Amino acid sequence: MSQSALIVAKFGGTSVADYEAMNRSADIVLSRSDVKVVVLSASAGVTNLLVSLAEGQPDDQRQLLLKNLSQIQYAIADRLRSAAVIRTEIERIIENVALLAAKATHSPGAELTDEMVSHGELLSTLLFTEILRERDVPAQWFDIRKVMKTNNNFGRAEPDIARLAELSRSLLTPLVRDSLVITQGFIGCEDNGLTTTLGRGGSDYTAALLGEALQARRIDIWTDVPGIYTTDPRIVPEAVRIDEITFEEAAEMATFGAKVLHPATLIPAVRNDIPVFVGSSKAPEAGGTLVDNQTRHQPLFRAVTLRRNQTLLTLHSLNMLHARGFLAEVFAILARHNISVDLITTSEVSVALTLDTTGSTSSKGSLLTQGLLTELSSLCRVEVEENLSLVALIGNHLAEATGMGKEVFGVLDPFSLRLICYGASSHNLCFMIPADEAEDVVRTLHKHLFG
Repeated sequence: MSQSALIVAKFGGTSVADYEAMNRSADIVLSRSDVKVVVLSASAGVTNLLVSLAEGQPDDQRQLLLKNLSQIQYAIADRLRSAAVIRTEIERIIENVALLAAKATHSPGAELTDEMVSHGELLSTLLFTEILRERDVPAQWFDIRKVMKTNNNFGRAEPDIARLAELSRSLLTPLVRDSLVITQGFIGCEDNGLTTTLGRGGSDYTAALLGEALQARRIDIWTDVPGIYTTDPRIVPEAVRIDEITFEEAAEMATFGAKVLHPATLIPAVRNDIPVFVGSSKAPEAGGTLVDNQTRHQPLFRAVTLRRNQTLLTLHSLNMLHARGFLAEVFAILARHNISVDLITTSEVSVALTLDTTGSTSSKGSLLTQGLLTELSSLCRVEVEENLSLVALIGNHLAEATGMGKEVFGVLDPFSLRLICYGASSHNLCFMIPADEAEDVVRTLHKHLFG
């Protein structure tokens, strides 16, 4: 099979949650002969258990979490014909988790967290490979850290794209000629050999990066919903699946809260014009959404997204008035603390900007450290507002549309809008609102704009 005909398939946590789910995913893989690389997340719930252990827990709580972790994985292993052999492997991995968990009680940290949470993907890929081998499939388990070299920004490590391409050609390409390669999403390795992670949701990114490195024909993302919807169906049951969507629209949706795709996923696909298919491993026959360069139809309004756990930072200073360099100083401080700004609006003497606090492997992880606030306070008066959500209206040519303000904001009169960002992109209109109003806003907008 030529290299360009290859498909990279990624399966999320619910798609490998238990023995039945893994077998459904195996059915999907084996029904498509051109799927040659499979990327897996950890089994559903496992990463959260590992993150909790990495934070350091009292002995009784630590033992309970380890027991829960073991139960999830042994429930799969015990259904295998070679259960005894695979149990030995799982025991070895969980013993290592237990050692790290004990260490975390007195010296937690980002390096330890990344090492800890990587075990979820190691376990799921080990089990899935064995399921395939029991079907007489030439499946090859592959440690992604051999090719996914990153920097040492633990929790949100950035891959070295050039090294990934070079290492994939030498290590992966020979394997896919004769084997079905099973590997891990989400994790990588920095230059000193320490395990890193690409951030929560990074398994999608891994699949796309491998698709780019191997010049794949398509990247398939298998999750628990059959495609991308006009909004989250859990909030609005009447939401409708979008059968085809452009890279730009999907990237905006992912960036502003749609959980079906990781925001960074589409970057490698866009760079190389690789279509991305999103479908449900529970119902593969239901079809899904194809993300591609162009679509036959590009409506004014495509979707409404919601991103929770947002922080609004308002900086006040009279020094801004007719002055130069104030914003440069603010952004220099944020850069020193490794923080990127999401949305920004300015007035003569103040600037409001939003920080997205989702995405790291830490479950605590506020971006607003005391060091950051102290530095900003030396420059200006700082106001912090948390418990906010970001609602984004995704579409096409929004910045040029006439009458849109009345159509959108007219139905939002009952709600309190904290910040509005419009005009910077032709694909989105965003506003910040109190968290307790967020779902009502999404339902209201979706009903008005999508019927």
